[in-house]
Amino acid sequence: MNLGFHGYKQYGRDKARMKFYTIKEEVRILGVDDAPFSLQEDEETYIVGTVFRGGNWIDGVLRSEVTVDGIDSTDRIVEMVNKSRFRDLRVIMLDGLGFGGFNLVDIERLHNETGLAVIVVVRRMPDFKAIEHAVSRLEHREFYRNCMRKAGKPLEVETKRNKHIHIQYNGISFKDAESIVKLSSTRSLIPEPIRVAHLIASGFVLGESRGNA
Repeated sequence: MNLGFHGYKQYGRDKARMKFYTIKEEVRILGVDDAPFSLQEDEETYIVGTVFRGGNWIDGVLRSEVTVDGIDSTDRIVEMVNKSRFRDLRVIMLDGLGFGGFNLVDIERLHNETGLAVIVVVRRMPDFKAIEHAVSRLEHREFYRNCMRKAGKPLEVETKRNKHIHIQYNGISFKDAESIVKLSSTRSLIPEPIRVAHLIASGFVLGESRGNA
């Protein structure tokens, strides 16, 4: 099954259910990334969420766990949001579509069950043929394929002069998602909620932060 660009539908994602009449500088964002793990040794891994006001102020940190190569990442993030004391969140921002390996998020359901806009930050355009080859060998392959279809084709956003990342989104228009990503990318190519979630998650498990952030 070819999961190239022609295999991705928009699923009406530009018919946003959340309307941002203005994008405030301090829009509340939850950025989520997973911690390092071993495919051979770990059945679960941590996910960390950072609550940011725009791209400048961090207000809190959340934590949960997901199954490695499982199907529970959407459930865990929904619980993370809905049980949180932070009630003024507007956006969930994910560092990629997958947590704990191929534990993919259904961003349509994540939006529906939290009422928040969802933006997936894709640092580099994926190799869809390689992904499909890997997915075809996994137990939950049809679930993963469905998550990828719902997420749609990653679209380019310029966050620094002549430098780009890509995003997928649900419950928000591309224009608003682009504005929020640019607004929150204050110190690097990627938004601060994602960058800091990555640093905390890796430092929590490894003792110090590692990798690109």
